[in-house]
Amino acid sequence: MKREKEPKPIDYRNIGNLQIRLIEEEMQRSYLDYAMSVIASRALPDVRDGLKPSQRRILVAMHDLGLTHRAKHRKCAKIAGDTSGNYHPHGEQVIYPTLVHMAQDFSLRYPLVDGQGNFGSIDGDPPAQMRYTEARMTAIAEEMLADIDKETVDFQPNYDNTRSEPKVLPAKIPQLILNGSMGIAVGMATNIPPHNLSEVCDALILLCDKPEAELLEIMQFIKGPDFPTGGIIFNPDEIKNAYGLGKGRIVIRGRAEIEEKGRTQRIIISEIPFLVNKAQLVQKIAELVKERKIEGISDVRDESDRHGIRVVIELKANAYVHKILNSLYEHTPLQTIFYVNMLALTKELEPRVFTLKDLLLAYLEHRREVIVRRTSFLLKKARERLHILEGLKTALDNIDEVIEGIRNSENREAAKQFLISNFKLSSLQAEAILEMRLSALARLEREKVEEEIANKKTEIANYEKILADPSEVTKIIKEEILEIKNKYKDERRTEVRAETLQKFAAEDLIPDEEMVIVVTEKNYIKRTPLNSFRQQARGGKGVIGISTKAEDRVDEVLIASTHDDILFFSNFGRVFRTKVYEIPLGLRQAKGQALVNFINLAPEEKITAVVALDKRTLERGHYLLMASKKGIFKKTEILAFQNCKRRGLIALKLKAGDLLRWVKVTEGGDWLFAASNKGQAILFPESELRPLGRSASGVRGMKLEEGEVLVAVDTLPASLQKESDVLVITEKGYGKRTPLSMFRLQRRDGRGIKLIGLNEKTGLVADMQITTSDSDSCLITTFLGQTIRIPVANIRRLSRQARGVRLIKLEEGNKIASVAVLKKEQFLQPKGSLSTKEETKTSLAQTKKEETQTSASDSLNSKKEKTLTEKGPGFSGVKIHRYREDVIIEED
Repeated sequence: MKREKEPKPIDYRNIGNLQIRLIEEEMQRSYLDYAMSVIASRALPDVRDGLKPSQRRILVAMHDLGLTHRAKHRKCAKIAGDTSGNYHPHGEQVIYPTLVHMAQDFSLRYPLVDGQGNFGSIDGDPPAQMRYTEARMTAIAEEMLADIDKETVDFQPNYDNTRSEPKVLPAKIPQLILNGSMGIAVGMATNIPPHNLSEVCDALILLCDKPEAELLEIMQFIKGPDFPTGGIIFNPDEIKNAYGLGKGRIVIRGRAEIEEKGRTQRIIISEIPFLVNKAQLVQKIAELVKERKIEGISDVRDESDRHGIRVVIELKANAYVHKILNSLYEHTPLQTIFYVNMLALTKELEPRVFTLKDLLLAYLEHRREVIVRRTSFLLKKARERLHILEGLKTALDNIDEVIEGIRNSENREAAKQFLISNFKLSSLQAEAILEMRLSALARLEREKVEEEIANKKTEIANYEKILADPSEVTKIIKEEILEIKNKYKDERRTEVRAETLQKFAAEDLIPDEEMVIVVTEKNYIKRTPLNSFRQQARGGKGVIGISTKAEDRVDEVLIASTHDDILFFSNFGRVFRTKVYEIPLGLRQAKGQALVNFINLAPEEKITAVVALDKRTLERGHYLLMASKKGIFKKTEILAFQNCKRRGLIALKLKAGDLLRWVKVTEGGDWLFAASNKGQAILFPESELRPLGRSASGVRGMKLEEGEVLVAVDTLPASLQKESDVLVITEKGYGKRTPLSMFRLQRRDGRGIKLIGLNEKTGLVADMQITTSDSDSCLITTFLGQTIRIPVANIRRLSRQARGVRLIKLEEGNKIASVAVLKKEQFLQPKGSLSTKEETKTSLAQTKKEETQTSASDSLNSKKEKTLTEKGPGFSGVKIHRYREDVIIEED
């Protein structure tokens, strides 16, 4: 069997036009060609007219079709078809989305296409098919093509060499700065924000007059981007950096307003950030509510219509509206960042990052070239017309000979030679005369021809002057810019605020709101807004406050801001620290959560004192004053507790059987007032106590008898002594105010003087507070959970020995636990509460009654007094701050 011959190897070098190359070299070369094609012919705009090739070709095709802003709309399929067939090498399905984008008023600040039909929506709805939609140019788009027929720009062959297309448009408007541009090329991308036409025109005029103007001068006119969807932009320094470098970031927020609706509030979103899908924004909000990442929203509705955006966010009662709004900014596209990268193609089609000033100057340079070329074109046309007119004038001067010679000529060429040889006319002049009918030539009026000749000579002189003097070109540029401004100016949509926004911290998502913090004996804790309480008339019964476990009761209550720090002092002499907003928000009947979830308490360790510290207090370097139930006082610099965390630090040493019961913030020169359960009180200056370290035990501040303990400690600045009163209340609900001036200043470790007259009817002293104004109010609580808030002005001023009047009705077995003085500025007076004038009137009326009636009739009349009910939680068995930093601890 014969063996088959092996085929000869093919020599590819001899096959047609095939070339042999290394694959890595060919890939590099081909990819570079592709990259340059995308960069120069698809993704990046030209700095001169601000258009990408596809956008420019669409406008040229519409210009060819005569689709001016006054013309009838034509099918988008026709426009896309002509663009594809005449100019753009890609298909209609690629051209139509670009056409749609140019028609969307939420995508372009100044749309270039006037669409008729469904062109999509801000909710991301797709446009109708191009066979259904129609379009034409907008008036401002026509300005882009103005003077294109006057040799103002260069033309190039289209993709199949059947016609020519402009390389760039004359662009009578600064399209790139007005509408911005976005595009992703190969290895680079552009993201130029839109701006307001009036501001840009003013800045252009500034640069016409002062080309060396600095960025800050330009920004006196251009405050920042002006997005089609409005919104609010912040951080002027970041805007300046973006304009000065050509790269940067700009924070955009949607416009949200808070509306009152009865007892609830709602957030109305009327503007959203640029490029945000409204439907997705609403969906995102709903998802966050469903996932409980945002609390307090009851409903989200999109009520937007053709008049504008309106997204309604209904809030629950007692919702933290500012916290919710900050959470929306943090977790939804209601706040976005526009990353600026002002990349565009130069005249030489090279990609370059432009500053704001560079963009403006590049546009002015383009307009200068357009005007010069237009002037040169008009000059050429004027000279040509003048040349023809001069020939016509020569013919009119010799009209009979001209007509006779033309009639006698054998043909057109002979007539032309006759005119040239006999009247010294040029070939063009002779052709112009021969183009006219003899009858028309005979009817020519010499005066009109001479007038037109004079006008043309004036025009030529004007054009020559413009071309000879650059300042004349600048003058024309300014005139055209002012014309554009007056024709298309509108109001800015995006507000520019001078605020500087930082990254959201925890406090940014939480409103700075006064809270009532409750701690029970069993170490449960909760917080409730202070403005949840309404005032009641004196003698009322109050309502049930916090719900507690059996054999548990409220031990501590203080008033603090959500942004404050709280220090917890325990029976072991340790101190712990946490933020107010980390404490759970509780309803009126809620018992709260165990403190062990927030601080590291040891077994058998209990919290016995609490104090709140705001930022100003920490910065000023004040002191912490500590006092025990056995009258031991200690003062320590507040900075000693600066590094205190949840794990705790040693605060002081306690003797056996004693408990730390009060912690106050002092300034070093305050007065200290202490009261015992047996009605004794002492007033001494803070200077009697020297600062001690954290581990020290303290010194005695007041001498106490057997069975006597301190029940209250308060502080006040020495300057407020004259206008201050001592508010004292007994276990059985009797109370009074006594001017502080009735108490002499003593040294510490004294026995004190009498504070109140006591008997079996009044019981022992329950609590005491210093008040400084009749506009204050007080919150009185009992061991069985009654809570009542009344104006201080309703409480009578009496002497030190007086027993006081009844402030609250108590059921059998119930006793007063605490009284808290609330400064007027610490709470908002809700609707329905007593005004200051009404409070004073009520107080005077009650005082007059008390002077003439017995305690029995006073009790009877108190039933008839109008009582305002509480709208939120109340608290039982408590001691409360007078100042934010103060704390008063209830005695066992």
